[in-house]
Amino acid sequence: MATASLIIDNARVLTMDPDHPRAEAVAIAGNRILAVGSAAEIAALAGPDTRRIDAEGATVLPGMTEAHLHVFSGAAGLSQLQLAQVHGLEALREALAGYAANNPDATLLICKAADYNLFGPGVSTTRQMLDQAMADRPVILISGDHHTAWANTAALEMAGILQGAETAVGTEVVMGEDGTATGELREFDAYMLVMRHRNGGGRENLGMTGSEPDVEVAPEQWEEDLETMRRGLAYCASFGFTSLHNMDGNVYQLKLLRELENRGELICRIEVPFHLTPGMTAEALETASQMTAEFNSDRLRSGRVKMFMDGVIDSGTAVMIEDYADQPGWKGEPLHQPDVFNAICTEADKRGLQISVHAIGDGAVRRVLDGYEAAQKVNGPRDSRHRIEHIEVIHPDDIPRVKELGVIYSMQPSHPPGAMDFPLLPWAAKVGEARWPYAFPLGALRDLGVPICFASDWPVADIDPMRSVQAAITRKPWREGDPDNSVGLQDALNYYTYGGAYAGFDEGRLGSLKPGMLADIVVMDRDVEALAPEEVGAAHAAVTICDGAVIWQA
Repeated sequence: MATASLIIDNARVLTMDPDHPRAEAVAIAGNRILAVGSAAEIAALAGPDTRRIDAEGATVLPGMTEAHLHVFSGAAGLSQLQLAQVHGLEALREALAGYAANNPDATLLICKAADYNLFGPGVSTTRQMLDQAMADRPVILISGDHHTAWANTAALEMAGILQGAETAVGTEVVMGEDGTATGELREFDAYMLVMRHRNGGGRENLGMTGSEPDVEVAPEQWEEDLETMRRGLAYCASFGFTSLHNMDGNVYQLKLLRELENRGELICRIEVPFHLTPGMTAEALETASQMTAEFNSDRLRSGRVKMFMDGVIDSGTAVMIEDYADQPGWKGEPLHQPDVFNAICTEADKRGLQISVHAIGDGAVRRVLDGYEAAQKVNGPRDSRHRIEHIEVIHPDDIPRVKELGVIYSMQPSHPPGAMDFPLLPWAAKVGEARWPYAFPLGALRDLGVPICFASDWPVADIDPMRSVQAAITRKPWREGDPDNSVGLQDALNYYTYGGAYAGFDEGRLGSLKPGMLADIVVMDRDVEALAPEEVGAAHAAVTICDGAVIWQA
């Protein structure tokens, strides 16, 4: 047998290979796993130049897949004011004052991760409240889920929308009884009316609209964007991620990533989709096919179509089958009509493209399943691995359809209100108790054998996979008698490793540790299995390896 170039020993290896689930050490030769086995077996493969990583008794896993994130915008947001822990007027005023002082030339002060309950439970944020925190400079607060924003009066006036504005279906500049905007902007198209007036960057958000820069990018801007991408990739690697499934896409992002690849700086594997936005038709899929053909290397590829069917429950933009519990007569508006969506799914499936659709409400989930079923009826069944992203609520009649249609459930353990960082209100009140048993239905879909992958939706939620694993294994029903949607530690880790690889058609080379697989590995900083469930989130990556090379080390 060949000599190992790198050995990881003194480890508790969880291989995600059901035939050999545990080991003590791993040997790597080049960019492939040479052997997995006992300490003695692996030690025999060492040569005079073999490097060694002592895991010090910690857990070793396959490199993790972040199966749903927005890497470019997430990386850009790292330098913006984060409000996740800010509540109340005085705290907001203090945070904004410091941020404004550090950014004197910014035409718009952009703040991220604002709580829907920023000014108290059930209190709707208004421009007048924000004016009390800062009135002399334009300010916009973007919610943690990135589906709602709130602007102060100066920002609304700068954008010319204080008196309102027409927006696309499913989006809204919310108006008050006095005929002026309240400051609440629902969904991306609405708050981009303000965001377009920023004086720096903005290109990191183009993938959300599926558009390209409308002016030539200057060389210094190109280098700035490359640095933003580098920062985002390094941030992901620091958590043990070696593969990334981006959820917004355009050619500009792919070109940035290819430039990093050409420079030898693309440290993670990443897949970027074609973002088919509302208003596009099946004809737009020719661009998706072109992206797939042009970008198809070992670390960078396209090959998937991303769509949104609805918004989020918290802002009332998710699509429900029955009325919102707190808003009789309102079910939300779907972003794609049935015939158009079915035609898109059928054409994308015919082209061999994978489809991912954001669907939060049970009405949106049903419409997506209908589209996947329509494609299957026309094209015949195939290993399509079409995905539904999120599924916050599902109708019980649709649960078996997910399995029957071969759909992958892309789930974010950080998203169920109360499980990690998101509050119960307004979500729980809008869904209503009758639908709680069918919310975030991890248990029901797991029991049916539906393929599952875990992710964060960063920057919507904290990217830290171990915090999400803890949220998944400690999740409690909202009331007695509701289904138990928690999972065991092994399953949670599997959904971040093998599950993510499977969702990306990569299980033949990634997601498990066995001879011949690519050497994407994460060495944790402790024995995860020895931790109490409520302590799992304290574990972190110590070493991240991609293609046999260390790409991050604590």
